Amino acid sequence: MYKYYNLKEAVLTVIDNNDLQACSVHLTEDEQAVEILDQTRLPGAVEYLQLKQAEDMYDAIKRLAVRGAPAIGIFAGYSMYVLALHSDIAETWLFLDKLHAEGEYLISSRPTAVNLAWAVRRMLATADGLRDKKPAQIVEALKKEAIAIHQEDIEMCTRISEYGLSLVKPGDGILTHCNAGPLATSKYGTSIGPVLLGKERGIELKVFADETRPLLQGARLTSYELFKAGVDVTLICDNMASIVMKNGWVQACFVGCDRIAANGDFANKIGTSGVAILAKHYGIPFYTLGPRSTIDLNCPTGADIPIELRDPDEIRTMWYEQPMAPEGVKCYNPSFDVTDHSLLTAIVTDKGIVYPPFDENLKKIMED
Repeated sequence: MYKYYNLKEAVLTVIDNNDLQACSVHLTEDEQAVEILDQTRLPGAVEYLQLKQAEDMYDAIKRLAVRGAPAIGIFAGYSMYVLALHSDIAETWLFLDKLHAEGEYLISSRPTAVNLAWAVRRMLATADGLRDKKPAQIVEALKKEAIAIHQEDIEMCTRISEYGLSLVKPGDGILTHCNAGPLATSKYGTSIGPVLLGKERGIELKVFADETRPLLQGARLTSYELFKAGVDVTLICDNMASIVMKNGWVQACFVGCDRIAANGDFANKIGTSGVAILAKHYGIPFYTLGPRSTIDLNCPTGADIPIELRDPDEIRTMWYEQPMAPEGVKCYNPSFDVTDHSLLTAIVTDKGIVYPPFDENLKKIMED
């Protein structure tokens, strides 16, 4: 038993460490579907979706009903189990062929976050290792593997939070961009994890949360999580980061990551690289926090990370009663940008804090 952010109650509370259903992604009680907290409905409404079909799972990822690299990985694990569970194919080789096709279909929903492909392929590897078994036996193994992915994330987020908390002191101001709290992961979160862990231990930290265009995850999700947990959080527009740094209110920047390249470049929500440039100018430590599953040693540099482009109407009309831009005006709406490793102070992982040179030290930490 320990205290963490309980999404169903929206407070810091004491819950059994094994209560996976308190997380934003979990199996339904009858274990027949994957259930998610629909992040597109927050903060105005708390609604859960139960999904059994590949098309609905794809849509949930694509429209960000489930989002955050670790949460997508957890979702992918459970989704592969549920799809296998409801397969009506009796022959193992045909069963596996269909499962592979569904897995590749899910991977195509979002190209940037490496955890999606990582989790799907981990589940497929589990299934492929049982080619001499019947589908029912493979399904049971997939269920155990999906739960293992989820439990591992809980453990990783806890360790990341511990390492991150060691980098700040009581009363420090932390600026964050996008959302990498419990909604985007499992229990504590990654970049928000140290704050919630600190709150649990009576260490008060102040957070400045960028609203984070284009989908306002900072405003809708990060400020929601922190405010509900009793953290001193101030919401700011993206273009206000510079002034709060200049005012001396920020002692560290903590952001999440969707993919970390072998040289330390990393992708995160659009605008992250601008925050890193500002932090460099003002001499503020800048950290990205994420599990080792986010590190992609097969991706040499940030230039090799695919960047997802989203619907222009997310910035033209989505948040307004009336269109806030001329009809037909061109829009450029990338979901992510890449922060150069030269702007990073360190990468906080579940196995420790990685400092430059990143191309050497990331390899070492992945070998441990």
